Amino acid sequence: MDKRSLIINSALKLFVEHGFHGTATSKIAQDAGVANGTLFQYFKTKEELVISLYIHFKDELSEYISKNTSENADIKKALKTQVLSSLIWALDNTTKFRFIQQVHTSPYITQVDQDVLKNQVEPHLFLIQKGIKEGILKPLPVDLIYALISSQIFGLYQYLTSQKLSKTKQNETIETTFEMLWNMLA
Repeated sequence: MDKRSLIINSALKLFVEHGFHGTATSKIAQDAGVANGTLFQYFKTKEELVISLYIHFKDELSEYISKNTSENADIKKALKTQVLSSLIWALDNTTKFRFIQQVHTSPYITQVDQDVLKNQVEPHLFLIQKGIKEGILKPLPVDLIYALISSQIFGLYQYLTSQKLSKTKQNETIETTFEMLWNMLA
């Protein structure tokens, strides 16, 4: 594994375990088995490291969702696919998803380039706008609907990872909560 990958893996693990303030760059370098100066060759500051990781993992998640969402699906099916894909990716990538959650609730989120954030959510916002325009979704602000969907995903993820549910029960819970979300939005 190359040094950059070692740094990324160590940073992800330590940020999730100890938080941003509890993780010094020297600790990341030590855990990665590289010199502290090597870390700064790849990332000028700790902030740059956090933001780079966030953008990378959000892009990974967005790509996974896009790959699984059919452009020809009706609004409900497409939205359900996006929600399910988000949850599947999150459950398969728990450390990365916890990191995304950490950034969302930290001051670092304000340092992410707004154009990058906009590009990451654009397909989701487009689907919501289409649903409102077609009269399928309630005529609420697009950002509000997006926030409600995101909160549902984050909350359901927290619930699923804190419970010891069988795969069948997990799928039933996901299905039930999506229907609750749909009933609220449609």
